[in-house]
Amino acid sequence: MKLVTRKLFNGECMKKRITLIVFSVLIIVALYVLYCFNYIPHKKYTNADFNIEAYKSNIDKDNDGIDDQTDILNNANNYIKTNPKYKSKYYNTGYPDDEYGVCTDVVAFALKDAGYDLMVLVNEDIKNNKELYDIDAVDKNIDFRRVKNLKVYFDNNAISLTTDINEIEEWQGGDIVVFKKHIGIISDKRNRKGICFVIHHANPYQIYYEEDILEHRDDIIGHYRIS
Repeated sequence: MKLVTRKLFNGECMKKRITLIVFSVLIIVALYVLYCFNYIPHKKYTNADFNIEAYKSNIDKDNDGIDDQTDILNNANNYIKTNPKYKSKYYNTGYPDDEYGVCTDVVAFALKDAGYDLMVLVNEDIKNNKELYDIDAVDKNIDFRRVKNLKVYFDNNAISLTTDINEIEEWQGGDIVVFKKHIGIISDKRNRKGICFVIHHANPYQIYYEEDILEHRDDIIGHYRIS
């Protein structure tokens, strides 16, 4: 009788241990997934932590006393502080004039307040180089808010840089990164490896606008700096 009771007890203990192990593994996997998708904040480092000198442009397009590189970075941060809601809409004003926006608007507002009006500039480049753009009907109000058009525009009008994220010194806050169907501004914050965060707006469920995403993307197709 005692032997049977002991076996039953040991069996129950084993079941509890297995249940605890499985539960612990599920918790770890869930936390890892949440971390990878940036629902859990990542620790942020700066250029100084990696002995990287912050790049400063020698151009101040809007003559506000702030170089373009710093201006673009500051403007991107100012834009996301408004907590824009994600929604794709058409605006007769070109630039969204309400609380909504998409990924391209982060870039457009960052450059606009530094003296670069992408609505005008992209439209001019399309008119001058229409063969480079896959556009049937030109529409000034929306063309500059499409990733594929911005990719062509930056290829023509910006400095093209490395797309290798491990060349950490070549990535600086205020740069522009283009993915196959997405775009953002490079942050001056970095992860523990020195790889930059991205200031972007990707979907309606995004919690943070400045995220550690470059290591988890395999679709980087462009990295630019305004010249």
